[in-house]
Amino acid sequence: MAGSKDNAGGTATPHEYRHSTGGWGSLQGIARIALKERASPGVIETLSRQNKPGGYMCTSCAWAKPPNPHAFEFCENGAKATLWDLTTDRCTPELFASHTVSELRQWGDYELEMQGRLTQPLRYDANTDRYLPVGWDTAFAAIGQKLRELDPKSVTFYASGKAALEPSYLYALFARMYGHNNLPDSSNMCHETTSVGLKKVTGSPVGTCTFEDLSKCDAIFYFGQNPGTNSPRILHPLKDAVERGCKIIVFNPLKEKGLIEFTDPQNPIQMTVGTPTKMNHMYLQVRPGGDIAAIMGLCKRVLERERAAQETGARPVLDHAFIEQHTHGIDEFLAKLNTIGWDALEAESGLTRPDMEEAGDVYCNAERVIGIYGMGVTQHVHGGQTIGLLVNLLLLRGNIGREGAGCNPIRGHSNVQGQRTVGITEKAELAPNDKYRELFGFEPPMEDGHTTVEFVKALLTGENKGFIGLGGNLAMAIPEHEQAHAAWADMELTVHVATKLNTTHLMPGKSGWILPCLVRAEEDMQAGGPQAVSMEDSFSHIYGSQGRRTPASELLKSELAIVAGIAQATLDPDPKAPWQEWTADYSLVRDLIARTWPDQFHDMNVRMWQAGGFYRGNPARERIWKTDSGKAEFTTPTVLNAAGVGRAENRFHLVTLRSNDQFNTTIYGHSDRLRGLSGSRMIVLVSPAEMERLSLREGQVVTLVGDAGDDVVREVGGLTVTPYDLPAGTLAGYFPELNPLMPLWYHEEMSKTPAAKSIPVRIRT
Repeated sequence: MAGSKDNAGGTATPHEYRHSTGGWGSLQGIARIALKERASPGVIETLSRQNKPGGYMCTSCAWAKPPNPHAFEFCENGAKATLWDLTTDRCTPELFASHTVSELRQWGDYELEMQGRLTQPLRYDANTDRYLPVGWDTAFAAIGQKLRELDPKSVTFYASGKAALEPSYLYALFARMYGHNNLPDSSNMCHETTSVGLKKVTGSPVGTCTFEDLSKCDAIFYFGQNPGTNSPRILHPLKDAVERGCKIIVFNPLKEKGLIEFTDPQNPIQMTVGTPTKMNHMYLQVRPGGDIAAIMGLCKRVLERERAAQETGARPVLDHAFIEQHTHGIDEFLAKLNTIGWDALEAESGLTRPDMEEAGDVYCNAERVIGIYGMGVTQHVHGGQTIGLLVNLLLLRGNIGREGAGCNPIRGHSNVQGQRTVGITEKAELAPNDKYRELFGFEPPMEDGHTTVEFVKALLTGENKGFIGLGGNLAMAIPEHEQAHAAWADMELTVHVATKLNTTHLMPGKSGWILPCLVRAEEDMQAGGPQAVSMEDSFSHIYGSQGRRTPASELLKSELAIVAGIAQATLDPDPKAPWQEWTADYSLVRDLIARTWPDQFHDMNVRMWQAGGFYRGNPARERIWKTDSGKAEFTTPTVLNAAGVGRAENRFHLVTLRSNDQFNTTIYGHSDRLRGLSGSRMIVLVSPAEMERLSLREGQVVTLVGDAGDDVVREVGGLTVTPYDLPAGTLAGYFPELNPLMPLWYHEEMSKTPAAKSIPVRIRT
């Protein structure tokens, strides 16, 4: 690590990691968590099968599982997730006998999850303020009785993004048979902007690339995603691309090490006597939300090059035939582009004109270009406009719908995209309602349900009476902590399907339950024998996964068995919904998925085991545009910065981050190695220039105060000033600790995804 303060008042040195991503540091990070978790003996066999054909599919990110895997097809954080799941530590009823819920609530999520795997169902007892052990039949009966008493529209079924396709399909079916579309999932918190914004312009709610495109592209334009921490296995194909001549242009406020240099842990030469691979051709530290202006600058350069080609009779830069045949709306976009001057683009992006022109030249000179983005794009008030602009850039040269080109969002949780595919959506129009009528003979609800933001609003008004959480730690992930946490326990029913204890479980409703489930690596033995599950990656490929480890407790049930058990206890008996038969044999559920979406999932039970999974298809990849115009849409931005609140004197835009020892709200440890940080998570990253301007010292403790312009006081104190390389007007700190600074209303305009990458704040000393 690096970073220091000059007690005499000199400029602080920003913290940084002085080694490459991957390499020995990655192996040491895995070993550290392995020692801490004391994982079960079979973990080595599990890791050897991880993300391989016929093996176990990682519960961490949704990156591809290639048909020809490496010897070790897992990354540092994927290994941490498996070790975390297969810990030998156990969270038994004795913990709750020794501590009240109120006491445990003070521990924090890291300490709670360190207690280990939950071992049996638990019921909250308000008289003693403790969770007590209970039998499964009793739990199902009581939960079913309470659900029957409640208005279905007052109950929310949340899904964290880990649950496989089979339980997710049944969860969505259960919700609609019960009578609501209140089915938000973790996509609402991260990539719903993709689902809405990308669908608007290409007709498809998911990316258009496949894994193979990465081996054929000439340039990659990479926006707002940190692969070293959030999806490290992408570094292998990126490294391969760079080494064959592909140029990667990065746009991100922070210089993330994964896009600077990488040492392949599976390459003995590079690990010993070799040198790291330099990953980027240009690294442009854009302001938070400044991607819109940056992409407008790229487009402006493309048009300059096109005009120059016309004047000299050179080959056109634009793909005129593609634009004419496949796009709509370019004239309005070009008219807007011509009215925007370079000064405005520089001011809003934080980049210089020469840098934007150079990046634009790379785009013009590349035959095949992929646009990659993450939550640094989606978690802004105008994030959908950024996606529209990125698609505009790709459309100018026909870079969607052909090999080696396309739009490629990087998704988070391992099956968050798949859950949406099989029906977990709050939008009634996206549910397979006709198939529900045909296959199950009931009339599904046609009223839209809650997004996560709308769930919290209903919680605050007292309208939401019940909550079922299929995994996750939602109370910590949402904005508006103070108000939401105070209202959480007022619900009539809270049910949590979980593997480990977390803070959300410690806000039990009047009837509160924790139902412990298997992890994906464990053997799932049902009446029909050992069962397998399936999931979908970011490239729309479907894979089977088979667990082999002995379950942490003989009292655990699978997620599917728990969903089916609650459904059976809640709904009237129906021969068209044989919950017990589906629990005994998951292949029957896959048959239902195939019958519901026959074009995409035919022969699913066989095809999910083929190497590399099976591709469910994407019309936009075939240049079939399911938009209102029947063509890909050029969009015209209304703003040049995606942040919802503009710049002002001493106002900063806060970017919330995940550390290298973290996946979403799960904290594996307190090392953020790839940023040169460790120890407390209660820090705020500030550029040395801003520290000097505001007379801040490294190590000084400050408070961040919300500056969104409403009358609500939001603040987080006890934050240690830490120097870091950031653009002017930018701060950074950890999620979820800084979530209380984010207003509930401060979300992406179309998708309602919380705008966690540009929260307006001030520093109070």
